[in-house]
Order: sequence, then C-alpha cells, then structure tokens
Amino acid sequence: MKIAIATKDWQSVAGHAGQSRFWLLYDLSSVKAGDPLPAPAHIQLTNAEILHYFEDDTPHPLDGVDVVVAGSAGDGFVRRMKKRGADVLLTGETDPTAALNRILAGEALPDQRFDITTTLCKLRDLFSKH
Repeated sequence: MKIAIATKDWQSVAGHAGQSRFWLLYDLSSVKAGDPLPAPAHIQLTNAEILHYFEDDTPHPLDGVDVVVAGSAGDGFVRRMKKRGADVLLTGETDPTAALNRILAGEALPDQRFDITTTLCKLRDLFSKH
C-alpha cells in the first residue's frame, strides 16, 4: 500500500490537497506488523504537476498511490484521485506521522479543519470540466 500525505512544508499536513506541491510518499508494501515505518519519499511537484491544474490524460508522480491524506480537498480533486485509483482521507490532524499511525492502527482521523479554499474550490468545480 502506498499512502501520500499532502504537506505545506514537509512537516505539517497541507490544508488544500489540490494546491499542495510537497508530498510525503510512504511505500508500505513490504512493511509487516510491528516493523518501524519506512522513511517517506519526498515528492515535490512542478507547477504543471500541481493537481489543481493538472491535465488528467498524462502520467503523474503520485500515480499508483492507494490513499491520499490532506486537510481539505474539493469534490473535483476527490473525483480525479478516485479515477486514478486513490481514496482521499481528509483530516484535522496536522502531524503527518500521527495521521499515518492512526490510519495504520485503524483509528478515525480527527475531523478536518475549516478551509475557505475548499469552499472556493467547490464553487469552481460547479463550473469546471471536472
């Protein structure tokens, strides 16, 4: 399983997944219960790869991810990631490692925080091609 966490600064969960350039990618495919978490790969997206603007018809650095974690995301982002095979989990947790540990333990993530950009994205999605 691969889990990608949107971050603002590699240290805290980003509030808006579609505009995040910095991602922590955890490849847990060879991790067994009780093993320590592997160090995440740092994925830095170019402007053209930022998912808010990305064209869906080309490969993306986050392709193959099973779960995306972020503080917020618009409906268009969720639909686009679902088409790429990834589920989106939204959370109020600000610590990426804590969020990952809760997911792996089967615990619920804290409710997401209010983010005005999500509201703006929902409005944008009403009139977009997504």
